[in-house]
Amino acid sequence: MQYRTLTLSVSFAIAAVAVSGSPAAHADNKRLNDGVVANVFTMQHQAGCTNDVKINPQLQLAAQWHTLDMLNNRNLNGDTGSDGSMPQDRAAAAGFHGTVAETVAINPAVAISGVELINQWYYNPAYFAIMSNCANSQIGVWSENAPDRTVVVAVYGQVARPLPATPIGPQLGLASPVVVQENVPLDPSPAYDATDEVEFAINWFPWILRGVYPPPGMPPQ
Repeated sequence: MQYRTLTLSVSFAIAAVAVSGSPAAHADNKRLNDGVVANVFTMQHQAGCTNDVKINPQLQLAAQWHTLDMLNNRNLNGDTGSDGSMPQDRAAAAGFHGTVAETVAINPAVAISGVELINQWYYNPAYFAIMSNCANSQIGVWSENAPDRTVVVAVYGQVARPLPATPIGPQLGLASPVVVQENVPLDPSPAYDATDEVEFAINWFPWILRGVYPPPGMPPQ
């Protein structure tokens, strides 16, 4: 019995050392990030917006930079970076040309729930104005976790209207400039897992029984 107790004690000690000496595991935050985008989409449509907010890779990169900066510099708690940069500076450095705004959340814990996060921003008048602004049609969200700190940054952008091309002359036969769309449409099912298949079947089963195939995109309420 004494030998078994000693063995268990040594095993727990080794496990504790391994955990304390290993780097913090970074969970996959895509579900949380996509949830922020979905909530902003809902808030904008509740405000009467008709456009669909889209994920922008440049804004996402700017959000990632500031998230990591805030995670590693505990004296930061707002829009200003450790190098003195502001959201507009970081967005421009990431390649986004347009007006931007930013919302930041810091939670002194290893994680933050999507409900807790949106409640923080929803009841902040300045953040609510940013999220419900129909002109903010672009968004980039990033989040990072540490054992004692979780940081979430969302950067919102307004696409700069391009100047109309000046015609050089129809006799030259030049084609109009092609605008490459780099925006990623909002995923209608950002939190995808196996239960989505079950939910899909339940939603469409009555339509299949009625002989309607493919089922309508928006079933009558």
